[in-house]
Amino acid sequence: MTQKPIKRDENIRHFSKEHHFSLLFCWKIRQGIKKDVDRERIRRYVKYFWVKCLQPHFQTEEELLFVPSGSRMVQRALNEHKLIGELVAVILKPAARDVSKKLSLLADAINDHVRFEERQLFPHLEKKLGRTKLQSIGEHMPEEIPADEYRDDFWNWPSTL
Repeated sequence: MTQKPIKRDENIRHFSKEHHFSLLFCWKIRQGIKKDVDRERIRRYVKYFWVKCLQPHFQTEEELLFVPSGSRMVQRALNEHKLIGELVAVILKPAARDVSKKLSLLADAINDHVRFEERQLFPHLEKKLGRTKLQSIGEHMPEEIPADEYRDDFWNWPSTL
């Protein structure tokens, strides 16, 4: 069963576009694990994507979208941001154990988080914030989505060796 695309207010559509790349990030991690790629290669990608894409995305959501609301859904999103950041930190520790398991947990956590924001939180915020606030948020959105220019296509292994 395919799901109908979610209509998103144009002022926060940028977040949804970034979510697409976050889901692709999860897919790449899962492909790397499935193809038994050296975990260090995957960890390097996690570090790259965290710094270049996820961390700035979380910060922008928290500064522009989450600040005006004290709802439980916003609190859940903030808690999930924190949990994902902590999981990334554990994965990036040089002596990290059970890296495959933690990478899978990270992919699952991000996937679930994106689905929650897209299906529940954003529709809630679109109603709660109102047109004027959404337009104000849109005026502060970055022009471009950070490009994923990572050079090691480990998820296509072994063809990238």
